[in-house]
Amino acid sequence: MAKIHIGFDDIDSPYGGCTTHIVSEIIRRYYDRPWIDFIDYPCLIRLNPGVPWKTRGNGGVALHIKVPGIDYAYKLFDEVVGFVDEYIGEFYHPSSHPVISMILGEIPDRIKWLGYKAVQDIIPLDLVDRVIDKYRDRVRYHLFSKGRRGLIGSLASIGVTLDGVDYTYELIAYRRPDYWGRPRLVDPLSVREMDRVTKGYTFLNYDYEVDRPLITPHSPDPVLLGIRGEEPSVLVKAFKMLNIIEPVDMWVIYRTNQATDMHLRRIDSLSEAYVYTGVIARVHVSSRPTRIPGGHVVFRVSDGVREVDVAVYEPTGGFREIAYQLRPGDLVEVYGMVRPQSSRHGPTINLEKLLVLKLTREYRYEAPKCPHCGKRMKSMGKGKGYRCPKCGFRDSKAMKIALEVPRTLETGWYQPPPRAFKHLMKPIERFGREKKIAPHKLYTPWHSLNTSLN
Repeated sequence: MAKIHIGFDDIDSPYGGCTTHIVSEIIRRYYDRPWIDFIDYPCLIRLNPGVPWKTRGNGGVALHIKVPGIDYAYKLFDEVVGFVDEYIGEFYHPSSHPVISMILGEIPDRIKWLGYKAVQDIIPLDLVDRVIDKYRDRVRYHLFSKGRRGLIGSLASIGVTLDGVDYTYELIAYRRPDYWGRPRLVDPLSVREMDRVTKGYTFLNYDYEVDRPLITPHSPDPVLLGIRGEEPSVLVKAFKMLNIIEPVDMWVIYRTNQATDMHLRRIDSLSEAYVYTGVIARVHVSSRPTRIPGGHVVFRVSDGVREVDVAVYEPTGGFREIAYQLRPGDLVEVYGMVRPQSSRHGPTINLEKLLVLKLTREYRYEAPKCPHCGKRMKSMGKGKGYRCPKCGFRDSKAMKIALEVPRTLETGWYQPPPRAFKHLMKPIERFGREKKIAPHKLYTPWHSLNTSLN
């Protein structure tokens, strides 16, 4: 038996389509073939969310398979290319650069390095070409347009093996084609109940602040819903609890790097806060937060040498009010993507999560009271002391009195509401649930390819 790994990227377009959907269709077509053995769940890998030219979810998908030999591998790859070519013809858009890649045998370390780098950094195509040149006899790929950008994601989705690092699962259910573009028919009350019953084992199902389910997307693609969680068995249980008022074409469970913070890297200095990358930085707040037009909150942080702006945007709701309570001198860790500078601001960290480590004391200052009559005194000018407006008492050495103001903010973790989460952002609720050992076998069932499971 020969191992092969097939990666897909940029299959979706503004007109529709979805990379996970085409992969699910391929699984449906080949799952029952006796000469194909799926050795892992399909892996949905989200890449660097700061990439300016990213697609909707900036994700690639990889299939890890065993076949009887190399001839079978090439046969499968050619058939898949033909199948995908038909699929993207319906949704073609010049901004999409769909690509399929295949690697024969064990995944080379350099491909793994490229994959994890693509989650945290910008990958130039010439770097991809240099990596491919090292493994020409083991790498095959097909471009479906003149654009080659999808080559990065297709190889990266193979390279991120999710072995030795944290991962989660997502059950994605798909719609029948005659329902594409229509409102999704999933009972919100059943989503709330599912969220309550599976709390801690699934996440980001519902936003109670705005009373809205989060498992159903709003784009015109074939996805009906996606449930994210820690274990496949819980996802199947959660799916069965939903009241879905439309036929489900099929569903598939993916292993994924979603909700792991894999896109962030810890930096020791703000000089390492490179644009289009995600960072974790321990810093001191260096300016009082301000509100700017649009309802956003901005404050500055410093590592003792360099200062950088941190922005908390209006869609994050109450998270802005947490940031607004910060004061100069507070010790914090900021988590987020670095936005490039513009004519109006320098590089800015878009805040995704906040750890308040130490709060500085805050004071307000008042004029002293007259020691004779108790009336609040008034300044006679800078450095000249104070005079009582009632009895006329003067004190040239009197100074303002510092009164400590109780801080309402507490140390600890803070995050935005569920609706503001992007794919890779790790919810606080997942802390302590990290997994780093790949599953030894696939849960049954990990898909339903013909009928809905309700």
